[in-house]
Amino acid sequence: MSVLGEVLVALAILVGLVGIVVPILPGTILILGAIGVWAFLTGGSVAWGTFAIAAVLLVLSGIVKYTWPGRRMKDAGVPTRSLVIGGLVGIVGFFVIPIIGLFIGFIGGTYVAELPRHRANHAAAWRSTVHATKAVGLSILVELLGALLASGVWLGAALFLR
Repeated sequence: MSVLGEVLVALAILVGLVGIVVPILPGTILILGAIGVWAFLTGGSVAWGTFAIAAVLLVLSGIVKYTWPGRRMKDAGVPTRSLVIGGLVGIVGFFVIPIIGLFIGFIGGTYVAELPRHRANHAAAWRSTVHATKAVGLSILVELLGALLASGVWLGAALFLR
């Protein structure tokens, strides 16, 4: 693959990494797709082995991303409904206040969803909101770790094939 092609793959991977931290773009899919295109155009066992390792890392991080934080939220007693409401309000918040509205909306939406469940006990609703926010943060970190590892595998292979 040409240097320009590899730069474009690297840019797609970078956009994917940003998409994981600021969940606007499907970051994991972009990274997997970019490495897949690179493997297809580069060809050979090293390229396809790199793609396979990256795919396994991304799939494993995706599984852990949903199971580990979900278990912690279940242990804390935060229902999925509160997360869904927080997520929906976060999406609306993103369009009302670009970028930071996503975070403000998620926290506000989760808090408002938890308030009636705790019978207007603000402290208990806030504790649940903090648990939910920590779980979402943990989920993002797990996905980011898998994506960074997959990106590192690609970078190592791209440099090796140079």
